[in-house]
Amino acid sequence: MTDRLYYNDSSLLRFDASVIEAGVHEGRPFVVLDRSAFYPTSGGQPFDTGTIDGRRVVDVFVRDEDEAVVHVLERTLDSGVRVEGVIDAARRRDHMQQHSGQHVLSAAFVRTCGARTASFHLGAEVSTIDLAASLDAGAIEAAEQEANRIVWEDRPVRVRYVSAEEAAALPLRKEPVRGGTLRLVDIEDWDLSACGGTHVPRTGVIGLIAVTASERYKGGTRVSFACGGRALRYLRMCREALGGAVRQLSVQPRELPDAVARLQNETKALRQQARALGERLAGFEAEELAQTACDLGGARVVCAAVPGADAQRLRALAQAIASRPGHAAVLVAEQRPAAVAAARSDGVGADAALIVRELTARFGGRGGGRPDMAQAGGLDAEPSAIVQAVVEFLNRA
Repeated sequence: MTDRLYYNDSSLLRFDASVIEAGVHEGRPFVVLDRSAFYPTSGGQPFDTGTIDGRRVVDVFVRDEDEAVVHVLERTLDSGVRVEGVIDAARRRDHMQQHSGQHVLSAAFVRTCGARTASFHLGAEVSTIDLAASLDAGAIEAAEQEANRIVWEDRPVRVRYVSAEEAAALPLRKEPVRGGTLRLVDIEDWDLSACGGTHVPRTGVIGLIAVTASERYKGGTRVSFACGGRALRYLRMCREALGGAVRQLSVQPRELPDAVARLQNETKALRQQARALGERLAGFEAEELAQTACDLGGARVVCAAVPGADAQRLRALAQAIASRPGHAAVLVAEQRPAAVAAARSDGVGADAALIVRELTARFGGRGGGRPDMAQAGGLDAEPSAIVQAVVEFLNRA
């Protein structure tokens, strides 16, 4: 079994080791070392990257059957050779900040509002804590404030090992899921947890803990957060987004929510106005199109291609024409692939859904609807050919 060097020194970035096994995993070469500082994916924390003798490490995981740490490489290595491993320092530092920050923040939620952490996930941009309690914004802010107090007090973070029996007598934040010897991460006078992850030596290295979002999740609360360098990048992104918005709207940052609300109300009013004008325009266009109606299948049918019309406008026009007693309409957009809308008034025998099925069967596309109103899109034919097909179909009906 691999001697996991990161257990005792999370800051170790270079190490020597021997390859004790080499093989292929899912088409890629792998090695098992007698000792390794590479952290494998586990406990919600992703694996370390870096190189082994200049070969890029693309995955690290623990093999179930023997708990060996498997290093998946971009190029092969032979068994029995001595190698040098180099950990990606930036990725390791980032993961240390996020994982230690999670311990501090999870403990803060317990201490400020009694909310227990059910699970933790360290993502590429933000990390998440799933809390077994429904929390409001005030409770989340209070925990965030307490967590940052612990960060800024620069408390020591120590690792120690205890037996399961010894652990049972300690005030662990969360009950361990495994037995045997346990690795404990101890944040002085704040948090004590069994954990196999990589951690900072002092809380000050975390830098900052920023809660970036929260949402209801499985009866509790999912909190997204960023620590250290990630928190700084997040704040820069917010600054750029906020700065762009206030410049566009010519307001102060604190005025932005009200300005956005006003803009939304204005937009809603304009949409309603545009919809009303569109309906009036459709009425005028329908009046003009109705003059072209001819007798087909016992009804006055308008069958025409409409320049510049989209599916929504076709539907509005067809319905406006069908609002006239004894009328029906089959309208086609003047582009390829084409959209079609069919509608009929009460008492007219032309079945709009049947017409659409006939057209899609002949020209492709997809659509559907009811006997009084149906639509389709994606018809692969010239509009004139579709119009002619409708005329022929209605003459046969």
